[in-house]
Amino acid sequence: MMTSLSSSALNLMNTANHKVAGAAQTIASLSTAKDEIGSTEFSSNSILNPILSLKEAEIESSAAVKILQTEQETLGSLFDAIA
Repeated sequence: MMTSLSSSALNLMNTANHKVAGAAQTIASLSTAKDEIGSTEFSSNSILNPILSLKEAEIESSAAVKILQTEQETLGSLFDAIA
């Protein structure tokens, strides 16, 4: 069971990393206007989804870390009980 927790956490981190990479690529490829301020060529809607993906990735990474911490604490408690 403990191995599956580690695997789940690592899979979640991997998913988050892929989301970050995809969002970064999308943001980097957005067209910018010659005069970005007040320009009609740039749409704030086009950047909204990648920013939301970045936030999702942050939350997923945080959850993965908490899973790993909980697993470590559980193993520590188990070893303390055995000793």
